[in-house]
Amino acid sequence: MVEDKKKMAIAVMSGDMDKLFGAFIIATSAAASNMDVTMFFTFWGLRAIKKNERTGKSLIGKMMGIMEGGDINKADPSKYSMGGMGRWMFKKMMGAKKVATLPELRQMALDLGVKFYGCQMSMDVMEIPREKLIDEVEDCVGGGFFVEKALEAEV
Repeated sequence: MVEDKKKMAIAVMSGDMDKLFGAFIIATSAAASNMDVTMFFTFWGLRAIKKNERTGKSLIGKMMGIMEGGDINKADPSKYSMGGMGRWMFKKMMGAKKVATLPELRQMALDLGVKFYGCQMSMDVMEIPREKLIDEVEDCVGGGFFVEKALEAEV
């Protein structure tokens, strides 16, 4: 008898380093445990699946792109950022403990079959076109799509 895989759905709403680490560690742990995992990236969480390219067409959109500050490599911790010093210190401490980097965890998630989806409404508001996301993103979808995935999931 073949048993269906358990499913997990994760909404990633923050682009902060520590919150992205948490989301990717949970996703990779679940995928490594033979679960189907869906990650839905919305608003600031889109940073995790963005290329390191400026976004925005309007003045406000361009300003948001500048203030947002880049891709997954530029994620600052939610506390103790100190103008980038916090990011540097955390990366040093994690490197000393042989902890995978955020780009490595993202790639590990992809290698384990985790599915990435961008929030189309957030992308429209923040003026982030599809081509500014990494190629591995499955699709850009609405919140209703994530709700369906969450309802199907056990976790």
